[in-house]
Amino acid sequence: MRQLSEVDRDVIRLAQDPQFPRWLEQVTATGGCAHPVHLSGSTSAYDAATGELLHHYDTSAEPGERLSVRCRNRRASVCAPCSRLHAGDTFHLVRAGLNGGKGVPDAVREHPRLFITLTAPSFGPVHRATDGERCRPRRTSHTCEHGRSKSCGAVHRSGDPLIGHPLCTGCYDYPAHVLWHAHAGRLWKAFTDNLYNHLATRTGHTRAGLRRAVRVSYAKVAEYQQRAAVHVHAVVRLDGPDGPNTVPPLWLDAHTLASAVHTAASAVRLRTPYTPALGEYNLRWGNQLDVRTLRAFNDPSALSDNAVAAYVAKYVTKGAAETSAGLDHRVNGTEEITSALVSRHVRLLMATCWRLGVLPELEPLRLRSWAHTIGYRGHILTKSRSYSTTYALLREERAQHEREPDAPGDTDVITERHWRYVGSGHTPGAALIAAGVASDLARNREEACEVSTSAGGGRR
Repeated sequence: MRQLSEVDRDVIRLAQDPQFPRWLEQVTATGGCAHPVHLSGSTSAYDAATGELLHHYDTSAEPGERLSVRCRNRRASVCAPCSRLHAGDTFHLVRAGLNGGKGVPDAVREHPRLFITLTAPSFGPVHRATDGERCRPRRTSHTCEHGRSKSCGAVHRSGDPLIGHPLCTGCYDYPAHVLWHAHAGRLWKAFTDNLYNHLATRTGHTRAGLRRAVRVSYAKVAEYQQRAAVHVHAVVRLDGPDGPNTVPPLWLDAHTLASAVHTAASAVRLRTPYTPALGEYNLRWGNQLDVRTLRAFNDPSALSDNAVAAYVAKYVTKGAAETSAGLDHRVNGTEEITSALVSRHVRLLMATCWRLGVLPELEPLRLRSWAHTIGYRGHILTKSRSYSTTYALLREERAQHEREPDAPGDTDVITERHWRYVGSGHTPGAALIAAGVASDLARNREEACEVSTSAGGGRR
């Protein structure tokens, strides 16, 4: 007779527990979350006028005397169900800033809006995909000081592991790459500050005068390129002085904004702290800059609002490991970097972070703490305060939609909450069951979408 595995025994244990149905309800309520957070405590709701207890809930009767909630991790590699929910929230957050809704006026679709891409500069030649052309051909054969060829006559197809790797790791400027990542947030701030100044110059206004008449709103997402360098996609929108509720001046249009974006980005210059070991670096944005209008301006070649929102939503669910640009967890020493399942190029970048992290001049950059993301320490998605709604408001709106009303809508309620963290994650058997629940829910969504599409004549 085959001996039962640990997972099998755990599944049987769970299924035989009298509280299994309630436990399964909790797993389903979290969408099959792969790493739920377990809480213990209570919530009580009282009528503010009379002090009458309207509703009380505590975990004393729950399985294990605890309640499981979603982990809310954005990375699909960590928790696919929560990642899918985060992607949906991101789509609505970005789309609201383009089309209105979620507290943003519909009139924003008439404001000047662009979708821009800012890239990192070159830190050394790398292999590249060339759609059937040779990678880096040269008429004459030259070698670098390390004895490696400066050319590459190979044709790299999509998926070739060499794409993005330096032709010579000795010539590649690894410190510059790492320091550029560490200053990416400041580079973006310098760009937005420049944008106000360049708009003022182009429209004949003073800087102070323009800032009194215009507000630049944005939502941006950071993406790792195949060379493991971050580039930034951003929706940039011009509002009136009080944000999306006010109309920008008529003397500002999308064409003027696009021209200012080009000059503002190219003018950015930042100096790194001086160190005796490295000297000083001048940081800037790369020469590759893409500026696209959005379809509200009747340009047939422009991007649609939904396409931009969907692209951003798709990318925020990817972790560093999925993009071959680092790890999803911090490292604690050179041994972990050496054994990390990453490419040699990424390993050298992580090792550079670790090595530079001991320099006292670079201590504020916390390079060792962010070695797993190659020095980049910003959020994947950030936005200006007035761009649109927030994740917190979207989650609260969803919670109110799912929550059954405990009291009449016109009753003032005082809520007392007492909760504490008691653990996280699943046992082996519970993880298997949760994965099955998540798969079933995903399949149900797909089937519902197909039915909705068929009923709508094939239109989404």
